[in-house]
Amino acid sequence: MDYPIIHQKLPEAAELIEDKNLYYKYTPASVLENDNSKLYWNRSILADKTIPDITFMNKKTKNTFLIDIAVPNTHNFAKTVTDKQNRYQELTNEIYAMWKQHTAQVIPLVISSTGVIAKSKKT
Repeated sequence: MDYPIIHQKLPEAAELIEDKNLYYKYTPASVLENDNSKLYWNRSILADKTIPDITFMNKKTKNTFLIDIAVPNTHNFAKTVTDKQNRYQELTNEIYAMWKQHTAQVIPLVISSTGVIAKSKKT
């Protein structure tokens, strides 16, 4: 799935891109990097693992976030969140050790087809 608006806002906030194009004219790059951050979009990290939609690393704080996006029906919402967390847990542990990170965590970005979001994402 392509979610270029999410890809666009994260690198803007991390100062990985300067141009603020209209979201429908924006084309996500597979890798963006500067001295402070690195962002992968639908790019393999380890060849034998399922890859998340976005991998974002803050180089200064040594924190990595595996962000996977889903838009399920409302009745599948809780299961989808749990599935996303479980699917990337092993990869998270490997990244933590390989890249020598302080933290590595999975962030399931799940928004139901009716607009329901997890309580933890409302802030």
